[in-house]
Amino acid sequence: MRGLLLVVSGPSGVGKGTLLNLLLSQRDDCVFSVSATTRPPRPGEQDKVHYYFLDGEVFSRWVEEGRFLEWNKVFDRFYGTPLEPVEEHLRQGKNVVLDVDVQGGVQVIENRPDAVSVFVAPPDLSTLKTRLTQRGTEPPDEIALRLLTAKSELKAMTRYQYLLINDSLESTRAQLNAIIEAESCRISRLMKSDQLPQFEG
Repeated sequence: MRGLLLVVSGPSGVGKGTLLNLLLSQRDDCVFSVSATTRPPRPGEQDKVHYYFLDGEVFSRWVEEGRFLEWNKVFDRFYGTPLEPVEEHLRQGKNVVLDVDVQGGVQVIENRPDAVSVFVAPPDLSTLKTRLTQRGTEPPDEIALRLLTAKSELKAMTRYQYLLINDSLESTRAQLNAIIEAESCRISRLMKSDQLPQFEG
């Protein structure tokens, strides 16, 4: 059966990365979609493993050639989801997980009715600020900008099919796992894949 296209979005610092790493460590039927970006690598990040690290010229060419499922500009950097590897994994029956920002998530929702969309939110903005500060990867002025952006992004949660409040990591992972299981049993999806059992005779 064709895999699920799972779109997961939420404000920066909400814990999407930790949540999805935990999910994928426990499910061999799920794979990460590796995004492309024009931002420089962070310590420990590898090209084509964590991101496709592209310069602006190559990124623009990929846009012109229609090689992205979605793409946008975030904090003066470009990000996008290469289409070809996503489609290849789906054909192989793998569930493809897209960890994308809200702009990218909404693009996928609008263009791909087969996508399963999940919004991950913090319990409150105070908790989000604490998580961003403890991460230690951004200066205070950038944290302030990310919090301002988060307020705007949270308004977009109604564009998504599912909402997860990431208060307890294990509880949130269990909920996300349940969404995947339920969507895999959806009759309309089984019909499209010719997987609906026939009871004749």
